[in-house]
Amino acid sequence: MTEIDTKLYRSVMGLFATGVTVISHVVDGAPVSMTANAFMSVSMDPPLVLISVRKQSRFNDTMRVGVCYGVSFLAESQQAISAHFGGKRDDTLHVAYTLGLEAPLIGGSLAQIVARTTAVHEAGDHLLYIGRIEHLQLGEQRKPLVFYSGRYKQVEAHAPAAGWAASTDCW
Repeated sequence: MTEIDTKLYRSVMGLFATGVTVISHVVDGAPVSMTANAFMSVSMDPPLVLISVRKQSRFNDTMRVGVCYGVSFLAESQQAISAHFGGKRDDTLHVAYTLGLEAPLIGGSLAQIVARTTAVHEAGDHLLYIGRIEHLQLGEQRKPLVFYSGRYKQVEAHAPAAGWAASTDCW
């Protein structure tokens, strides 16, 4: 098997532009949150999503099958929130949460999902959490926060109108 250079691997993967999310769940009555760009849709039927979390993350201490969590898609104007939950804590930052069913969600985000963990899989130095969607909500229509090549980037994007549904005719 060929040895992969980790620096090259990080550089290559950094060229895949991703949206930025905050994943949150409740622990002892308070929200616990982390920034994640390793998020994806898994299945339409049943509606499933996946988050990938580094094994060393404290987030894993309380996340397990059955735990309900929120996924908030961040807007470009929410970069400070991403940094805060990504390890650059800012104690002066006020984060406005709303409660969606059993999971905290970031107020003012582009879209919000509430999912319940149905499976956890080990994958190298990460844990993959599969969640079944229990609630979806569109937020304010603004530009998304995008991460590319190790930095936040700006993009021109227009959010779909409420009720928008993708056509399956192309597939």
